[in-house]
Order: sequence, then C-alpha cells, then structure tokens
Amino acid sequence: MANNNSAKKRIRQIERRTSRNKALQSRVKSYRKQTLAHAAEGNKDKASDSFKKFVSAVDICAKKKIFHKNKAANLKSRTAKALKAA
Repeated sequence: MANNNSAKKRIRQIERRTSRNKALQSRVKSYRKQTLAHAAEGNKDKASDSFKKFVSAVDICAKKKIFHKNKAANLKSRTAKALKAA
C-alpha cells in the first residue's frame, strides 16, 4: 500500500492509463473480428471499411506504445492476408 502522497498519485495515474489502454486494445480486437467476419461473409465494402478502422486503431496503439511496433505490423499483415484470402 502507498505510504506517501506521490505514491498514491502514481497509483491513480496508473489506474487511469490502464483503463485507457484496455479500451484501445479492446477496440483493436473488435475491429479485427468485424473485419474477419465481413470477409467471411464476402462483403468486401464493409470488410475494407472495418479494415481501415482496424489499421488506424493498431497504429494508435503502436504510437502510444501499447503494442510493440513489430506486433502492430504483424497484426496488420495477418489481417490483410486473411482479408485477401477470403
């Protein structure tokens, strides 16, 4: 448990950042699932729109260092490959 004010403040900051990061990670997962679902249905327009949103969300996570840049590239690459195959 935190004993001084600065440690208590750091705990509050960490909680806020953690909640923001989890929201961004969740958004990435949701957009990826949407993209793959639309691709499986054969709906190219919706799939490409959701893929753009997915790529944007992944880039934001990489910029904020929630994801490593290689993980971001890997996610985008695998999703694009699945989109192209479907």
